[in-house]
Formats: sequence, C-alpha cells, structure tokens
Amino acid sequence: MQNKDTMEGRTGLNFQTPLIFEQGSQGRSGFSLPEDDLVETNVKTSLDSNSLRAPIEGMPELSEAEIVRHYTRLAQQNMSVDANFYPLGSCTMKYNPKINEDVASLPGLSGVHPYQSEGSTQGCLQMMFELERYLAEVSGMDEVSLQPAAGAQGELAGMLMVRAYMDKKGEKRHKVLLPDSAHGTNPASSALCGYEVVELKSNSEGLLDPQTVAENMSEDVAALMLTNPNTLGLFEEQVKEICRAIHEKGGLVYCDGANLNALMGIAKIGDMGVDVLHINLHKTFSTPHGGGGPGAGPVLVKKELAPFLPVPVIRKEGERYSLNSNLPQSIGKLKSFYGNFGILVRAYAYIRSMGPKGLKDVSENAILNANYIRSKLQETYHVPYKRTSLHEAVFSDKHQEEYHVSTLDIAKALIDYGFHPPTIYFPLIVKGALMIEPTETETKETMDRFIGAMKDIAERAKSEPESLKESPTRSLRRRLDETMAARKPKLCCDV
Repeated sequence: MQNKDTMEGRTGLNFQTPLIFEQGSQGRSGFSLPEDDLVETNVKTSLDSNSLRAPIEGMPELSEAEIVRHYTRLAQQNMSVDANFYPLGSCTMKYNPKINEDVASLPGLSGVHPYQSEGSTQGCLQMMFELERYLAEVSGMDEVSLQPAAGAQGELAGMLMVRAYMDKKGEKRHKVLLPDSAHGTNPASSALCGYEVVELKSNSEGLLDPQTVAENMSEDVAALMLTNPNTLGLFEEQVKEICRAIHEKGGLVYCDGANLNALMGIAKIGDMGVDVLHINLHKTFSTPHGGGGPGAGPVLVKKELAPFLPVPVIRKEGERYSLNSNLPQSIGKLKSFYGNFGILVRAYAYIRSMGPKGLKDVSENAILNANYIRSKLQETYHVPYKRTSLHEAVFSDKHQEEYHVSTLDIAKALIDYGFHPPTIYFPLIVKGALMIEPTETETKETMDRFIGAMKDIAERAKSEPESLKESPTRSLRRRLDETMAARKPKLCCDV
C-alpha cells in the first residue's frame, strides 16, 4: 500500500477563504483615480429613469490587496491541465501548448475588430480559410463552417442542416436513430430540431450492429447520429455497412467527432460514409475548454449539404478572401460575427506546428497510452468489454462492490492522491463506469503514478473500505452532500 505521506494531494496550508461578500468593510476601495477637471454632472438628472439601475445593497467593498489575495487563493484551489493529470474519458482534456497562446496574443490577431473591413482583415480570413481546408483534409469532408461556438452548437448546426436538406426534398421525416452509447448532447440536439429519438442497443461487444440499424431504419428516419470511436473507446468496425443501411432508405449519417483524437492521420471519417460531422477544437486540436464561454465546434459536410451551411461562408477568389452570405438555402447564422476567432487561431497554430506526421503521432500515442492504462488495471478493475481500446478505456467497480466500495468512492479517493477523478457513471450502459482517457500528452511516469494510485485504492477497498468513504481528506473541502448542493446551492452569503 502506498505511503500516505507520498501522496501527491495537497499537504501545505489550506486557507479558509470566505466568500467575497463576507470580506471588506463599508467605504473601502480597491482603486484611486487622480483628480480631473471635468464638470461634475448628476446622472439622475441627465438620464431617463428607466436607464438607471437601482442601488445594489450589500455589494462587497475591498482594498486592492484583499481582492488580489482572494482571487489568487481561489485560483490556487483550482485543478487544471497545467497542474494536474485530467483523465476525463470522452472529454479529451489534454495539455494546451503555450506556443498556441503566444500566437493568439500577437497584436494583429488579438487586436483585430469584427467590424473591420474585409480589406483590412485579409490575413485573418486567410487563416480561417486555411484552417477549414486543414480540417476538411484531416476528416475527409468537403466543406466547413467554423462558426459554431462549441461542440454542442456544432451538433445543432449539423442537425439543422439535416432538417433543411430533408425539407428541400419535401420529406417530412421525424425520427433520429441514436446508439445507447451516444454522447448526452446527441439526443438534445435531435430534440431541439424537432426529432423523435429512437435508441439502438449496442451488442455484446459494445458496438452497433448493422442489422439493428437496418431493422430500425425507415422512411420516417432522417438520420443516424453516430460517435466513432464510440463512448466505450471502441471503433465501430462495421461503420460502412451501418452507413449503407441508412443511405439505402434516404437517410443521412451524422458523426459526433468528439473522439477524433484517436483517428486523425490514421483514418478519415468522411471515407466511412458520414454526411455531417462536428469537431471539438478544444479536444482534438488543443484549444482551451470554454466552460460555457469561448469554444469552437466546427461543422463539416459533404458537398450535397454545402448549400445549407451557416452564413457567412469564407470564399477565396484569386488571392482575395471574403465573407459570403449569399446562400439562399442556409440555415442562417449561429453566432455573432464569425465565431470565437481567438480559439480558431490556437487550433490553426496547433495544426501548423504539428504537421501531418505530428497529428498522426498524436493519435498513435493517445491509443498507446489508453491501452497501457487498460493493460495495467484490467486485473484490478473489471473491464466490461474485452476489446482493444482506442483513445480511452472503460472500467467498472464490479470487483469492489463486494467490499461496498463504489465508483464514487474510488473517484473521491483519487483526489487525495493528487489526481482529478476520471469520468464516472458514463457511458450509462456500463454500471458503475470509470472512463479514463490519458491523452497523448501524459508521460509514462505520470500514468504509472496514476496506475499506482488506482491499485492502492483497490487494495484499500479490501483492507479498509471505511477509509474510502471518508475521502477526500487532503483537499480543501471534504466530501460534500452533492444532493443538497444541487438542490440548495449556496451561491453567496445572506446580505
């Protein structure tokens, strides 16, 4: 058993940082401005009463030092890919090279304004045009829109184009087929577009059977939404037969490209029969995760669906680039201006710095790392599907159940060892799932420490299972009442 003194979890001072509303005092200020010679004006008499905000009672008033220390301490409590191993399965949390940040901060890129004329933004338009071509080449698709601001919005754009395509043909199809291993956003995107979701069961090997697809395919079905590799980390080996079954009855195939980190440079999704695809730049192409803020989820299509792309689209005529909104059949605009430009710059820098060989190396190393972890833990944790993994490996808590230790207990215990927990209880078709994706950026030494922690937790499940129920013990906060936190969150103090 690992010596607890050698665990990587927090061992230094744990500052009990109060809420910012609980700090400061009335009249305290965090800034000082020099005197000016402007004429003082009473805002209340200068503006319409409807334009004035009512006074906010209880707003915190702090000095500069208090503010800096408060947010610095909060930042020190964060887990991040810069400080920790993030083994989140199905979410590819890999390290973002700092050169990408440097490129995105160049004045000509960081200072560009969306209202600038096309003549003054030719370099930016060229960069986006080239990024589209790179993504099309990697994926085997024909046309690209960089506009969607996240993978989920890329999904929505793709399914809106499926609906527009069917409407153009005069076909009022109302169903979408979805494997039971699908990402959770897939049924939401389908429902938002007005489709009824039909779930397809995976077979005993964790794959989608072409026969199951054919039996459920009808002229009421607009599309199949497929993830390949799927959320079990397995490659859908019969993907061409699956796509053929959909196409034979006039349907389309949408692929969730969230797991492209296992394929780029090795296989092209467009060659498998897929009609629509979205890519998460914050996963595969190493840009920051948006966290509900700036992200990018480009949507890619085969040429038959190009007329329905979101507007504007980037066009090149000779040596000049332009934004063209003249697409009469377009699904419209999804994002103000043209998406989150700074994220696109980072992805472009990543692709250019890696090159074709580098991108293939990424996939091969991601697969190697996942299978290394799988091979080292398969005797300790239950593996539900006895197949070679691609970029991620799925385990379960079946071996620990007899000691009354659950997946949640294992995840919480990992925090004490200095690791962010993996994805748990997903995919839903695996009871007590532990979904681990190491990505290509992690070293063997880091993975060995993680594997050691997982094995140590399994030993503790046998010898001292009650100790795992108390985890984490070395973090700033102990195990929380998650039900109460969800139903009655404390967002600020009473003021």
